[in-house]
Amino acid sequence: MQTPIPCLFMRGGTSRGPFFSEADLPADVPTRDRVLLAAMGSPDRREIDGLGGAHPLTSKVGIVRRGTRPGVDLEFLFAQVVVDKPVVDTTPNCGNMLAAVVPFALETAMVRAQGESSTFRVLTRNTDMLCDITVQTPGGRVSYEGDARIDGVPGTSAPIKINFLDTAGSVCSGLLPTGRVRDTVTAHGMGPIEVTCIDNGMPLVMMRAADLGRTGSEDVAQLNGDAELKTRLEALRLACAERMGLGDVSAKTYPKMCLIAPPAAGGSLCTRCFIPHVCHDAIGVLAAVTVATACVLPASVAEGIAVVPAGPVRTISVEHPSGEFSVELETAAGDPPTVRRAALLRTARLLMRGEVMVPASIWRQNPAAR
Repeated sequence: MQTPIPCLFMRGGTSRGPFFSEADLPADVPTRDRVLLAAMGSPDRREIDGLGGAHPLTSKVGIVRRGTRPGVDLEFLFAQVVVDKPVVDTTPNCGNMLAAVVPFALETAMVRAQGESSTFRVLTRNTDMLCDITVQTPGGRVSYEGDARIDGVPGTSAPIKINFLDTAGSVCSGLLPTGRVRDTVTAHGMGPIEVTCIDNGMPLVMMRAADLGRTGSEDVAQLNGDAELKTRLEALRLACAERMGLGDVSAKTYPKMCLIAPPAAGGSLCTRCFIPHVCHDAIGVLAAVTVATACVLPASVAEGIAVVPAGPVRTISVEHPSGEFSVELETAAGDPPTVRRAALLRTARLLMRGEVMVPASIWRQNPAAR
């Protein structure tokens, strides 16, 4: 007999996956992870026997519970299910899936609407990060229809506003985990490459595309087929991760790798992000926040490339393969400057509600967890 587990299948920003109430999943982590792998159909490059979409952006899971700390309304655990390996990674955040947390909680009566719009404080358990999320709730129900548009998603939807309260050093020891704004790294027989290792919501290694013999305007398919570039990026990733205090990340989904180039469409900076072995069709929410932060740091690899407005509150337009992502940063003077606030707009939509069926073989490995 298969075991049914309630879930809502949701799009959050430019990502997608099932959302679960934590109470509906096994309490012990190994069994929970086997359940998630089975639910998504991983490991299999097609994820044909599960809900996964055979791509990192569509092989994600959200786990939500009511807040257990004072002042926190909801707690969110993000799980990246690796498509072709039996790996469930709950170390990094996902700002796109984060956009669907409050809609999920409203749909499942975990929280109640507060009026025409509702704001809830959400703790991301992966990195202990807090944010305030505001959704539209006319008539006491979450609304998905509106005029907000984000690149990478067709059509328009109701706006979801995310105000991040503390993103620096989400996984690493601090905003600049190597202690420097710019490092020079040699790996895999390559000549020295200048990089900025930074974590303002997502551990990221940024480098100029030109330094790797690329323009930074290549399309996703071209970069995914560039075996030589991907080999070099992985060697750099492993070397930079050691400097960032992350240890051996060969089996981890972070740090992400980001090629940067001058803006091509009126934005602040052009990016091509690898997550970490596949080029992102757009850019992750927290990766965009981290890239935007590097743009305002003197001496980062973005200096001389990024077009940045003046003032303590600045909107950084991060160009990506399917459009742009605007991040509003409020900074305070310092060396380096301190990011006080990062705000952005996302959308989400409930796609389907029901139960995912988990094969009996999953439970036979630990019958007590059923």
